Amino acid sequence: MPINSKQRAQLRGLANTIDTTIYVGKGGVTEGVITQLNEELTQREIIKGKVQENAMLTAREACDALAEATKSEAVQVIGSKFVLYRHNPKLEKEKRIQLVK
Repeated sequence: MPINSKQRAQLRGLANTIDTTIYVGKGGVTEGVITQLNEELTQREIIKGKVQENAMLTAREACDALAEATKSEAVQVIGSKFVLYRHNPKLEKEKRIQLVK
């Protein structure tokens, strides 16, 4: 389900308060990174990641590849950081992100 611009703005605001948990290094987008990202998205719905300087990918390339591999939405890419979102209907109601309509 694609997100609209108001929802994207809401998610960008939420991403300001979270820490970076996914790092893409010189190995690029590996199975290990994808597995870790899938687990994080299942628990939190929104994840902030960073592409290390020695990586052969740009943040946009890494974000797009990870979004496709995890069936998530790319929310934002700034510099070497990116934000991904994937709705999880099985998450407890208190922890679920309520997007604006």
